[in-house]
Amino acid sequence: MEISVKAPAKINLSLDVLGKRPDGYHEIATVMQAVDLYDIVTVSDNDSGKVTLSCNVEGVPCDDSNICAKAAYRFFEACRMDVKGVHIDIDKTIPTQAGLAGGSSDGAAALFALNALFDTKLKPAELCAIGERVGADVPFCVEGGTKLCTGIGATLKKLPAFHCSDIVICKPDTVSVSTAQAYKMVDALKPHPSYTDEMVKALYSHDMFMISSTIFNDFELALQIPEVIEIKREMLRCKARGAGMSGSGSAVFAIFTSSRRAKKCYDTLKEHYPQTFLCKPVKFGCKVV
Repeated sequence: MEISVKAPAKINLSLDVLGKRPDGYHEIATVMQAVDLYDIVTVSDNDSGKVTLSCNVEGVPCDDSNICAKAAYRFFEACRMDVKGVHIDIDKTIPTQAGLAGGSSDGAAALFALNALFDTKLKPAELCAIGERVGADVPFCVEGGTKLCTGIGATLKKLPAFHCSDIVICKPDTVSVSTAQAYKMVDALKPHPSYTDEMVKALYSHDMFMISSTIFNDFELALQIPEVIEIKREMLRCKARGAGMSGSGSAVFAIFTSSRRAKKCYDTLKEHYPQTFLCKPVKFGCKVV
């Protein structure tokens, strides 16, 4: 038997890094939004008694260091089951090292698939609790939609749904960001008022001008990546309502209220950046296909 799950990417409409915690993690406040850019994670059972993996993208680890393998072991542990023979295949479309939570979403999808495959009937909150032990973004990827994420990013609060006609996402091919290095650079920034607080207010007001003008990311401010700056400039030239970097980068997103303008922006960027996508916001997280 096999189960396939759609694993959506996310963008950060705002991202404030509030400081380093005693446990080494960082306290953050961010508004995350799921989009219809998907990996497909397929889990099948077998008699091997082992967790094995495959992926269509070179460079993605297919051993126990992969977040899907970690999710599988945590799942069996939480369900008080011996490790079962499963094969996890990851069909990736979400760019890696982009700040789009592709890995975290794959891990969340693996939990969804295992829950269905073994009929364990775990509720989303229980999957989130397992996911938090795998990665900070995994609980959001389980639930999706529009959420305020605090703590290390795993404490979720539902927000009014974000609406726009289209989102263009573009990742420069030559840039990948080390999250650890990015946090070091963010730690050197001066304190500033919370943009996430303002983004939450903007979402409750359903005011597109407020939402688009409040897009902010501490990593974008700290890293100052030339390719990100140029892509964002091109997006705004194409009349995006707002644009910013997602996560620790290096993917850039733009929000539009005109599908025609979004398509023009997509076509323009696609000529130079193959990893360009035309997306829409979605109200859900991982879903069994």
